[in-house]
Amino acid sequence: MEKALTITEKIVKAHLIDGDINKKGSEIGLKIDQTLTQDATGTMAYLQFEAMGVDKVKTERSVAYIDHNTLQTGFENADDHRYIGSVANKYGIYFSRPGNGICHQVHLERFGKPGKTLIGSDSHTPTGGGLGMLAIGAGGLDVAVAMGGGAYYITMPEVVNIRLSGKLSPFVSAKDIILEVLRLLSVKGGVGKVMEYTGDGVHTLSVPERATITNMGAELGATSSLFPSDEITRLFLKAQGREEDYIPLEADENAVYDDVLEIDLSKLVPMAACPHSPDNVKTIKEIGNIKVDQVSIGSCTNSSLKDMLTVAAILKGKTVAPNVDLSIAPGSKQVFEMLASCGALTDMIAAGARILEAACGPCIGMGQSPNSGGVSLRTFNRNFEGRSGTKDAQVYLVSPETAAASAIAGVFTDPRVGCGVPDAPKIEQPKEFLINDNMVIKPSLDGEIQRGPNIKPFPKNTALADSIKASALLKVGDNITTDHIMPAGAKILPLRSNIPAISEYCFVACDEAFPKRAKEAGKGIIIGGTNYGQGSSREHAALAPLYLGIKAVVCKSFARIHKQNLINNGILPFTFKNEADYEKVSQGDELEIANIKESLDAPTLKNLTTGAEIALIGGFSQREKDMLLAGGLLNLTKGE
Repeated sequence: MEKALTITEKIVKAHLIDGDINKKGSEIGLKIDQTLTQDATGTMAYLQFEAMGVDKVKTERSVAYIDHNTLQTGFENADDHRYIGSVANKYGIYFSRPGNGICHQVHLERFGKPGKTLIGSDSHTPTGGGLGMLAIGAGGLDVAVAMGGGAYYITMPEVVNIRLSGKLSPFVSAKDIILEVLRLLSVKGGVGKVMEYTGDGVHTLSVPERATITNMGAELGATSSLFPSDEITRLFLKAQGREEDYIPLEADENAVYDDVLEIDLSKLVPMAACPHSPDNVKTIKEIGNIKVDQVSIGSCTNSSLKDMLTVAAILKGKTVAPNVDLSIAPGSKQVFEMLASCGALTDMIAAGARILEAACGPCIGMGQSPNSGGVSLRTFNRNFEGRSGTKDAQVYLVSPETAAASAIAGVFTDPRVGCGVPDAPKIEQPKEFLINDNMVIKPSLDGEIQRGPNIKPFPKNTALADSIKASALLKVGDNITTDHIMPAGAKILPLRSNIPAISEYCFVACDEAFPKRAKEAGKGIIIGGTNYGQGSSREHAALAPLYLGIKAVVCKSFARIHKQNLINNGILPFTFKNEADYEKVSQGDELEIANIKESLDAPTLKNLTTGAEIALIGGFSQREKDMLLAGGLLNLTKGE
């Protein structure tokens, strides 16, 4: 009798190239059907793809999106877009032009398919799980390898069943569901796991609502999040003119999960993630009627047509409070056009909203930074300190309903009682979405690559030395994000193709002197706490330290994508065998890791300053050891 399988196990089994799905925590290799990149990570991914010498992509569909660096205050972003477009055309990659929308929203609408595998050089790629895809965020180098036909390697995850029952109350939304999950599990609760949603409550949620939940599963640290592919999925794809992409997909009746979390949707109330972490969740009632300075609605989390029509219905006939600056960014050109055609865009503009282009925008600090110390309510997925572009801003993550109600009232407002709309807007999915793919360029497999002067070669590592002797150049605490390591924002993002230039900002959020100190030292080691490298998949958080001479990172625990990015680029990621040993190293101590090649699994860190000897854990697969010995994945792939 065959084993009953979860949705995750079914997709993994159908795509397994290497490994054993029955050994949780062991390494598996997957065939990848689709890839996506965005422009903040795309240039590095495509430079790496070029270096592999592959003639064209081997995937079923690869798409390059321009959605992050759309604020063109100099030549850099426009040059990068031109480069990405030329690479896409030559190597067989579909090119979504600036203005076509946010990668995750557009991919959900136009390209995602149930049962397929997708990796993307963006941590919110699991948005595709709303369609029943196994969609995973990855580093740019992993995406480049997958485009070249290589397997994508992860550890076989545990699968957690989040069983939804009941139905959401009026003015309570999908955002409140994922905030509840984050409240219960924390930003570390999904590490090494896939969150699989089941139960009667699932069938009350539309595909865009499901995608909101899978999108913010990234904030749990989860490898991915999935919903079944059911009749709701079929109707969504039919409305997108893609019914042929539908397949039914659900867990077997007796599938065994590693853990189960029960959530009664009818008991949820409007909530918010308070500064400065997505799991710092309270109810709107607990937060109170504090004054609001800014409201921003959009991002890959909450920019669907359903979200936008809900906001427009609440704003209709009203005026944004005098103390509030309201900005709204539709998630795709499709959403934008449909808002314009039905009059909802007029309602938003009449209420006093500032309409932004269909792009990531404020979510990654690309404009709309709040005032000093300002309270900003955002329908986004992250509220890390300084991510908005204003270091002392107080950023809260809320639903579109709470955002719109608060924009009108001028204070934090529970939309159930304070938005001035007696009945919750009932937004039905259209039978047909407006379909116009004129901003997606199909590749012709010819043309020349166009490189601007801002595009510099990515740093290359050398084969691993047998010992490292260097100082602890920086010691940081728990939950260090990739925003801490390599900030985003309108000033820094244009330098994503120029590692020497962007490295000047490496870790400045923690220590402004770090880049100068690292360059003077020539090499070094970083000491960190738990969940080191959480947040964005940005490979630059490994590339910039590599350029600055970082040889190893030793911490209590790592976030999945960042650890893989370090390994991919030949930087040694070790954890303390005993977390208390974190206290035995101070910034500035001279350290040594000897006999590395023979002891990758369990090396010893010698503190030459104090004399302490500290046991470390590697925990690498043989493939990862080969990468580290070669100096990174690219060296290993090319046989260097």
